[in-house]
Amino acid sequence: MSSTASPVSKLPAITFAFWVMKIAATTLGETLGDFLSKGSEHGGINLGYLLASVIVLAIFFATLIPQLLSNRHIPFLYWSVILATSTAGTTMSDFMDRTLGLGYATGSMILIGLLITALVAWRVVEGSISVSTVRSRRAEMFYWAAILCSNTLGTALGDYLADEEQGPGLGFVGGAVLIGAAIAVIASAYLVARKLKVTGAGVYVALFWAAFVLTRPFGATFGDVLARGHEEGGLGFGPGGSSAVLAAILVGVILITSRRSGRGAATPSA
Repeated sequence: MSSTASPVSKLPAITFAFWVMKIAATTLGETLGDFLSKGSEHGGINLGYLLASVIVLAIFFATLIPQLLSNRHIPFLYWSVILATSTAGTTMSDFMDRTLGLGYATGSMILIGLLITALVAWRVVEGSISVSTVRSRRAEMFYWAAILCSNTLGTALGDYLADEEQGPGLGFVGGAVLIGAAIAVIASAYLVARKLKVTGAGVYVALFWAAFVLTRPFGATFGDVLARGHEEGGLGFGPGGSSAVLAAILVGVILITSRRSGRGAATPSA
């Protein structure tokens, strides 16, 4: 792939609508991954974690290639890749934690290491991990590698927080509340930094990636709240029903933002 810089960014503007779509897409990835991999007793079609991961990874590469080859931001294509990384992250994390028996804590630590490695390699090669600097295919490949790692980590971390045997046992609701509170703290820190007119770009980049990573375990826990049965502390919509609702929300917000503002350049705000 060429690393020649593009005069325009192919990434969306980092606005409030972006975060709404990010949470919808990552939550949808959780419920859709469960729908593909789990059995009928959980409302799924029982492909198993391995086969579901293979299928979704194939979809990920099928959407990633045109995204890399495009020369402009295409909202539905971009969010299709995000959704594919989120769904693949769900099935791959469950495969690591459950089929391979690594457990949520070990799986989370491995994925944290992979995410840090991806970000450090990106920083060393490109000189910055700010999304505003993603204007070449090489930089964009680092971007998607980091996203795939973060979305896989999110499922393992969300399950770890909720689980009583391997984690602190917060439950799906408790995990969603805790991570939601952490995201609120990051958002408040961003607003304070803006009000104080902090000029260091590194501050905003760090806040962006912190929020970006945490929206995935929030989606994992919130997705379980929607899909799991009442006996497990969920709302009982099932993975299929939850996926349909979340897909409608995601598509609706994409259409609204596309019509109102068109394509915007990416910024490193949180």
